[in-house]
Amino acid sequence: MSGMEAGLVRKYPSDAGGLRAARHGAHGHSASARTAHSMSASALRKKSDASLVRKVPFAPLRPVLANLQEVFLGTKLAVLFPAVPLAIAAQCANFGQVWVFALSLLGLIPLAERVSFLTEQIAIYTGPTVGGLLNATCGNATELIIALFALMQGKIEVVKCSLLGSVLSNLLLVLGTSLFCGGIVNLGADQPYDRSQADVSTGLLILGVLCQSLPLMLRYAVGAGEHSVAAATTGLELSRACSIVMLLAYVAYLFFQLKTHAQLFEPQEVDEDGEDREEAVIGFASGLFWLAFKTVLIAILSEYVVGTIEPTSKSWGLSVSFISIILLPIVGNAAEHAGAILFALKNKLDITLGVALGSATQISMFVVPLSVIVAWIAGIQMDLDFKLLETGSLFVSVIVTAFTLQDGQSHYLKGILLLLCYIVIGACFFVTRQPSGHGNGNGVGLAVPTGTWNAQVA
Repeated sequence: MSGMEAGLVRKYPSDAGGLRAARHGAHGHSASARTAHSMSASALRKKSDASLVRKVPFAPLRPVLANLQEVFLGTKLAVLFPAVPLAIAAQCANFGQVWVFALSLLGLIPLAERVSFLTEQIAIYTGPTVGGLLNATCGNATELIIALFALMQGKIEVVKCSLLGSVLSNLLLVLGTSLFCGGIVNLGADQPYDRSQADVSTGLLILGVLCQSLPLMLRYAVGAGEHSVAAATTGLELSRACSIVMLLAYVAYLFFQLKTHAQLFEPQEVDEDGEDREEAVIGFASGLFWLAFKTVLIAILSEYVVGTIEPTSKSWGLSVSFISIILLPIVGNAAEHAGAILFALKNKLDITLGVALGSATQISMFVVPLSVIVAWIAGIQMDLDFKLLETGSLFVSVIVTAFTLQDGQSHYLKGILLLLCYIVIGACFFVTRQPSGHGNGNGVGLAVPTGTWNAQVA
């Protein structure tokens, strides 16, 4: 029992039964089965000091303050929370769109971590299966909400680039940094990991790349000219069919992960004495309320980010594609990524791989096809044609990651290779300029710094 929980139980014994029951499932089994995502995010959390709450003279106010303390101050990222009201104030006061964009990005970092925390708290009460489904839905809530807002505003390119960037960031940046840092810190020691989880994730990622490549290959096979309109229509229908296939594959993956082969995805224990077991520190109803509240805040800031990305692009001299592919994914999952690196330093690579590959799989096989289906329902023409450069980068990244993880042993050179791949791809998008008016087009203009010529890539 944590210090805060013990203090609350002593003061409010009627709540003790609920907190104890929350540690067990509906049938009395332990509900402490935790995913790699939850264990990674927990690395940035801190225990609250219950002594401050006990000093409050007005007793009925103590549970409320304890709840607020856990929700807002129970993370090492609490210092970034002021960016949330500042972003809202800057937007209301028309302070400057660049400031709104920057403050919104900073505010999304602690909100994403708190959503992960609240999802875990609810999962303790609902059991591992419902908790796993909840984690699968809310695990990348920031990327999903940003994609939906961009989709509703007709910014198809922002949707595609941000989702592509999330996959690239997880496969190359997060995994590469983790393997490199873990390899340096644990130099000379064995750094094993379970290949089974990596094989399942990379197999799904290859299926995702195939489904995203088919509309692109169809467009090149049919060609332009008199068949271009028919090819676009066929490509859109093919994209919707592939999206349905991807969602069905993801459902099968969830059943595989949560039911039939759950043992393959159980993360390594962090401490031998069981200190890593998650305990309920807030109630079920409170968790639902705060989850809804944090999700609303993420939606508000996501709308600000989508609405100000183009003015920020012009102000910073960066392309919208570069900001969407590089900056948005890094900020959106900064807390989870930092946790993955911390566990790599402890030589707990199964957790690191579960975070990086799990997030990439969730984006590729769930968020991307869901965006296409939502666009279909809303009457918006969004397909899976991510264009040649983007699709090629994704294909190479998946193949490089699959080959890197094939032997079950890690070292720092693997991290260096993945990081160099990410740097090269990032440099490519840095010099790429998206022409205006190409909201859902397939052309990319390449702006060369010398300004002597422009190459148009089909």
